[in-house]
Formats: sequence, C-alpha cells, structure tokens
Amino acid sequence: MTSASLYVANTGTMVRREVFRTMRTVDSIVISLMVPVGILFAFVWVFGGAIQTGGGYVNYVMPGLLLMCAAFGSSQTAVSVAQDVKSGVVDRFRTMPIAGSTVLAGHVVASTLRNLATSAVLITCALLLGFRPQPTLGSAFAAAALLLAFVLAFTWLSTLAGLLLSPEAASGLTSATIFLPYVSSAFVKPETMPAWLQGFAEHQPFTPVTEALRAFLLGGDAGTSGWSAVAWCLGLGLVGWVGSAVVFRGRRR
Repeated sequence: MTSASLYVANTGTMVRREVFRTMRTVDSIVISLMVPVGILFAFVWVFGGAIQTGGGYVNYVMPGLLLMCAAFGSSQTAVSVAQDVKSGVVDRFRTMPIAGSTVLAGHVVASTLRNLATSAVLITCALLLGFRPQPTLGSAFAAAALLLAFVLAFTWLSTLAGLLLSPEAASGLTSATIFLPYVSSAFVKPETMPAWLQGFAEHQPFTPVTEALRAFLLGGDAGTSGWSAVAWCLGLGLVGWVGSAVVFRGRRR
C-alpha cells in the first residue's frame, strides 16, 4: 500500500471513530440541530415582522443562519480535539503505525460531515417557512463551494484552538461563534447599526461571506463580496491548518 493510500485509510478510520463518538452523544446531536433551527424560528416568527429588508425576511436571514450553524458546529471540534489531547488519546495514537496527523484530519472530516447534515436540516426547515432560493446552476455550485470552504476554515481554526486550550476553555468558543454573526449583515443591514459598530460589522468575515452566499442563493450579484469571502475563507483556513500542523508537531518533542 502506498503512503498516500495508507494516509487515506488511516484518515477513514479516524473519521469513523469520530462519527461513532458523535452517535454515542445524542445530547450533542440534538443541541447541534435544535440551536440553529430554534434561532431560525425565533427570527422568522418573532423578529421577522419588525425587520425591514426589502423582501421576505426568511430569504434575507437564511444565508447568515447557515453560516452561524456552520460556525457553531465547527467550534465543537475544538472541544473534541482538546478532550483527546487531555486524555492522552493523541499520544497513544502516536505509538501506533499510523500517520499522526490523520487524528486531526479525522476530526476535520467528521465535523464537516456533521455540518453538512445539519445544514440540510436547516434548509429543509427554512423551505417550510417560505425560503425560496433562486440560484442558477453555476451560482448554486458557488454557494455550496463557499459554504464548504467556510466550514473547513472554521473547523481548522477550531482544531488549532483544541490543541492549545483545555476542554473547558475550548467550549467557550461556541459563545463567540454565535455572537459574531449578530454583529454582521447576517440578520440586519450594517447601516442600521450605530456608526461606531458599522466598521467592525463590515470588516469581519461573516459579513462578506454572508453577502456572497446571499447573492449566490437569491440570484443577486456578489460583486466584491465574493472575492472578499474567498480571501477570508482561505486566510482563516490557512492559519488554522498551518497552526494546527505546527502545534501538533511541537507536541511530539
């Protein structure tokens, strides 16, 4: 077996391990599904009538909710990685004849699969509430690719956090990932915010990614938001991936 095929096989084993661990924690599955769906219903039914966006509010808010769902799910990777580090599981895997980095790859792939499943549930609920995307074939592909890039970027960042933090500290990331979308264009237009807050709202990753995803899904023009979104995803993903590799290797010394 070549080194590449061996790496893929080892990664597949680690992915199955994470999937089985997820299936054993039913409460985490329920929370991962209910939090985004609950926020969707709250915003559409409770706040939607009071927020004017020039169209159906569910159409406006859905792209941001998809990203919030993705960030929330990705942040949970930090906890599982930190638990593996603290319990010594990572060190035990290093004694086996496998590539050590497949442990991290398994976490990332399994988290991505969980995120995609949760996103599918969220989109189904949104369709029941009146969400009507109007993408072309090309923009639908672009939306899916951007969402996947966003998930991978935040998952690698969470993996890095899990290597650096304790499980208790890593769990605090979920609060940050839920808070950031509120200070963006995910739920309201930034120009409706106080002047001192608009600058932050317009120059953080959730805003350009939300604007680009919204344009792709609703048939609009992404403009410069598309390139900004790609730059943010690549930049954050690179930081998370390289940082994780460096920290992981450093722990072997």
